[in-house]
Amino acid sequence: MKISIGADHAGYEMKQQLIEFVEKLGHTVNDVGTFAPDKPDDYPDYAKLVAEEVRSGKADRGILVCGSGVGVSVAANKFKGIRAGLCHDHYSAHQGVEHDNMNVLVLGARIIGPMMAQDSAEAFLKATFSGEERHVRRLNKVKAIEENEFR
Repeated sequence: MKISIGADHAGYEMKQQLIEFVEKLGHTVNDVGTFAPDKPDDYPDYAKLVAEEVRSGKADRGILVCGSGVGVSVAANKFKGIRAGLCHDHYSAHQGVEHDNMNVLVLGARIIGPMMAQDSAEAFLKATFSGEERHVRRLNKVKAIEENEFR
């Protein structure tokens, strides 16, 4: 798979570790930044870059990292077609894909350590959407909310 990965200054170190780990799993990684963790930056910039790559098909999935994961998760979910989930455990990372067709994994570098981040990333990348009727029905309702047509 092609993976787009981005982080602000607070997530830079974890991002660097995840790039190496994800590549070892056999995926192609495009790092959209930050490339200068010692300079001020803003997490929405990286959410936008990853979201655009996932939406355009340049990437199959995305990974975003900031300090808590909350800010970049909020920002990423503003983009139509992006289903970003803040996951700090194995179960949520794979279940988010299997049930909700999550396409962006969000991690908080100040919340979890590198081993849990790697475990979550691996679970996210190995998972596939179940396609079960109940999950498709729910996903279609989420898509309707994006289109402002929920009934």
